Amino acid sequence: MSERKDKIILRGLKENNLKNIDLTLSKEKITVFTGLSGSGKSSVVFDTLATESRRQMTLNYPHYVRNQMPRYERPHADLMQNLSPVVVVEQRPIGGNSRSTVGTYMDINPLIRLLFSRIGKPSIGSATDFSSQSSFGGCPECGGFGEVIMPDLNKIIDFNQSLREYAVKFKPLSPSGWQGRWMMTGGLFDPDKPIKDYSKDELQLLLYGPPEGEKVYAPFHTKNGPQPHEWDGLLPRFTRLYINRDVSKLKEITQDDVLAVSTHSLCPTCLGSGLNPKVLDCKINGLNIAEYDQLELTDLLDELMNIKDPMGKSVARQAIPPIVQLVEMGLGYLSLSRKMGTLSGGEAQRVKIARHLGSSLNNLTYIFDEPSAGLHPEEVDMVIHMMKKIKAQHNTVIVIEHDLSVIKAADEIIEMGPGAGANGGEVVYQGKLAGLKDSKAATNLNHKLRINKKPRKIEGYFTLKNACNNNLKKISVDLPKNVLVSICGVSGSGKSSLMFGAFTEKYPETIMVGQGSIGISNRSTLATYMGIMDEVRSIFSKATGQPAGLFSFNSLGACAICKGKGVLTPDVAFADPVTVPCEACGGTRYSDESLSYRYQDKNIVEILDLTIDEAMSYFTMPKIIKRVNTLKDVGLGYLTLGQTTSSLSGGEIQRLKLASHLQKEGQIYLLDEPSLGLHAKDNGKLLEVFQTLVNRGNSVIIIEHNLDFIAASDWVIELGPGGGKQGGHILFEGTPEEMVKSETLTAKWLKDGVTEQFFT
Repeated sequence: MSERKDKIILRGLKENNLKNIDLTLSKEKITVFTGLSGSGKSSVVFDTLATESRRQMTLNYPHYVRNQMPRYERPHADLMQNLSPVVVVEQRPIGGNSRSTVGTYMDINPLIRLLFSRIGKPSIGSATDFSSQSSFGGCPECGGFGEVIMPDLNKIIDFNQSLREYAVKFKPLSPSGWQGRWMMTGGLFDPDKPIKDYSKDELQLLLYGPPEGEKVYAPFHTKNGPQPHEWDGLLPRFTRLYINRDVSKLKEITQDDVLAVSTHSLCPTCLGSGLNPKVLDCKINGLNIAEYDQLELTDLLDELMNIKDPMGKSVARQAIPPIVQLVEMGLGYLSLSRKMGTLSGGEAQRVKIARHLGSSLNNLTYIFDEPSAGLHPEEVDMVIHMMKKIKAQHNTVIVIEHDLSVIKAADEIIEMGPGAGANGGEVVYQGKLAGLKDSKAATNLNHKLRINKKPRKIEGYFTLKNACNNNLKKISVDLPKNVLVSICGVSGSGKSSLMFGAFTEKYPETIMVGQGSIGISNRSTLATYMGIMDEVRSIFSKATGQPAGLFSFNSLGACAICKGKGVLTPDVAFADPVTVPCEACGGTRYSDESLSYRYQDKNIVEILDLTIDEAMSYFTMPKIIKRVNTLKDVGLGYLTLGQTTSSLSGGEIQRLKLASHLQKEGQIYLLDEPSLGLHAKDNGKLLEVFQTLVNRGNSVIIIEHNLDFIAASDWVIELGPGGGKQGGHILFEGTPEEMVKSETLTAKWLKDGVTEQFFT
């Protein structure tokens, strides 16, 4: 009998650490994949199912179109049948430049511009004229940027230094660039005199150039001898080359580099909208397009519903559904002008989800990567409701998740494991919720919270006074030193504004471990990231008398055929890309010569194949032992030294970043949702790391929704009560035990999760 078409058939899966497994997934159901971090969940869902679906979708296009599209390699599997098109909502931060806003990301802005061009009074030309990036619509003062940017003299120049000593701190104008060298050799300035010792005229010439109407030339040395070159002053030159020019086209500098040495203030002409005053005169029911942009989405909905003009009504009808989606996801407090880069992890995740919910297509497979990430327990219900809604429209929902309430909402649960890395890659359990508790699965549905009843004694505080970053309402707060502090509250309540804004401004020495990804390439390994590869190579070099470069696959030791990649990707024109293990080195990346040398009976590849746990007993060098130990401390003992950082899961990357900072003591550690991507069983390991850090004299502050971490803290601060304008207040400060007796939103969930005997 042939397999039914209402099931997705996956057979012989071998991608990454998968152990030749078979899976059958039901369509039009919610299936949750769970298991320890690194157990193989992503390998099944993303690297196999999603990749194969996307690969097959591109086969429907003609060759010349496919060549312009991303090209996917066929995953390592024997059989993949009955797949449907996939919509993937990942955790990765939303890219985009500094102009990317909620309105542009959701494609609502073009509709609002069209609306104003149709019914705004007084009437203005086309929809594009309402864009700050058009020649007509852009503000003439700030070029559509919304801010006036000026060079900040004290950030650009260190007056105590001479030109040769890098007095100019902006790299392209310093001695490392041609302009800086020209300033030293042109004869106009003494390159060895501190700037503070320049006469008034010398300083004027250096900073602002010659008096108006005059020109000054200095010889610039080229291959053809010295050529006269006009000197226009440091600040005019900076403004001309780096402010009034598209910096993205320059190789040596980024927009952030320019902003770091500038002051930016709201443009007085357009009041930050970036729009021409004529555009701002055009209104609908008394509001111009900039005011539409600033409205909270709930208010914007009311405005759009109030439009009576038939032409305007038809445009408004198209803009309303995506806004309704955002409001239903609990984001009604955002505005269209809110920059995507300023959203918290939970907010960005929900904006992504809302973007995909507008589709009326069905029979799709929606894949969500931890949709509860960054959400308060109160908000997770919205995600569950949203997933059920998608399922009801005859779609399949596949979720990678650790949150118990999401797991409990699944039609079917698949737990991967039993361990992580090489110890994972098997199906530990597949079935209904009821069968999970009698299985060997690590997921414990009866998980109870353990409230910290013996918090550490507080000896001192970090104090913040009248913090008003973003939505903070001039709040003052004392954060205890040398204890474990949790900052909680619904998403958008001001946690990041308080800690990554106000706190780090006052305490810049804080070590921040955020959610951003690490620079990952397939040549970056655990050993290189932790800075021990140089030591490993030098040990080999000393033991063998060979150059250290011979033990690097990025240098002398690289296999000549694959150039140290370990694989070959032959260009097969129009066909799908193929990655073939290099036959010359067998995928090891190293040349035969480098593999012929040994240290303590192992060659370099065998050493890189050691797990962190094994490396502890193999090496004796203190620096290596110390750093390897920090990886063990954060629960990554199962990974190998040579594992590429590009193959790590989100939870593993977060712990790797933490490990790279653990070598210091007497520090302030600030972590943004360290529980992200961790199974409840891994939480205990990470909590031990934090407790050890605090015991060694460090202060550890975590922004967290996870109730296990909040319950185990010494001190808890909750912000709220809502998100956006409704947030920014301190609701609670105290111990977890005191919190259980309070009436805040987090306290409600804490009460739900504690053991019964706590109240007896």
